[in-house]
Amino acid sequence: MFVYVGTYTTPPDGCGEGIYVYQFDAEMGALSLVQTVTGIVSPSFLTTSPDHQQLYAVSESDGGQVYAYDRNPRTGELTALNSQPTYGAAPCYVSTDPSGAVVFIANYNGGNVASYPLLTNGRINPAASVIDHVGTSVNPTRQREPHPHMILPSPDGRFALATDLGIDRVMIYEVDGSTGELRPNTQGPTFATVPPGSGPRHFAFSPTGRVVYVINELISSVTVFSYDHTTAAMDELQTISTLPDDFTGESYCAHIVVSPDGRFVYGSNRYHDSIAIFAVTASDGTLTPIAYEPTGGKTPRNFSFDLSSNWLLAANQDSDTIVTFRRDLDAGTLTATGQVTHVPNPVAVLFVPEES
Repeated sequence: MFVYVGTYTTPPDGCGEGIYVYQFDAEMGALSLVQTVTGIVSPSFLTTSPDHQQLYAVSESDGGQVYAYDRNPRTGELTALNSQPTYGAAPCYVSTDPSGAVVFIANYNGGNVASYPLLTNGRINPAASVIDHVGTSVNPTRQREPHPHMILPSPDGRFALATDLGIDRVMIYEVDGSTGELRPNTQGPTFATVPPGSGPRHFAFSPTGRVVYVINELISSVTVFSYDHTTAAMDELQTISTLPDDFTGESYCAHIVVSPDGRFVYGSNRYHDSIAIFAVTASDGTLTPIAYEPTGGKTPRNFSFDLSSNWLLAANQDSDTIVTFRRDLDAGTLTATGQVTHVPNPVAVLFVPEES
């Protein structure tokens, strides 16, 4: 199994060298360096094609770019294919549709989202659509303009959801699978809202695809929505804090993941420096907090499960570490293993299988 780590490369935010490629030891939970991919500025989020043959990365810079790489399935090494402009500053998320035909980008400072058709060899074609978001919300410093933070297609690929931290909305788009174009939803509502001032950042679908969990950066919470496959309508079921009741300091959420069996939800707290763990109510998908596991470092921006979901890697951006945890599959809890990998300013962690 391989692990790909994106880093911030530009001071003062970071001093990484690019994308780090590691081999993962599934017995010990340890990482060993395979390759360092340079020539990309601040690759802050990574994804692969559905068949894992290509890797895609955004360059979170003022002149945003999205890069395509070929993956060697046996060694894990990357070879650059091509890149395209993202038509907005600070792209911070990249995803692919289930068919592997389209790449989606969220430009945080650009205030827009974009989509790109892919060639059969994984290269990225010019953008098929660029859509500007419009609006503000109540936070006077963080919500004076749109800030899309994530875009991801629905499990069936018919729709794409885009969380916008600046306007407290989850935008809902239709996806034209033949052209790669994004269009405002005509089958149902064009957006869903979170409580004012929440700052929606990342989200995750339940394994059934009928619940969406949105983690809110600015108020450290998760909003749980039901999701309608036919219309993409989202109805709020619950908003719950990611922090312990006795916490009084400053903290901001980052990433959210649902366990493959759908029984647990995990969210990272930066400055509280923990991963909040929730049990999922089977009947409706609502959450109950069960633990807050310290990440053993500062500012856990991103984390990821391996394919077995036995292991979790937490990327601590401001302490230059990736910490390995073992996960209890029955209880959902995490236990630090003592394995710590030093990586400068890690901000994205991605597991990919190794070809046998």
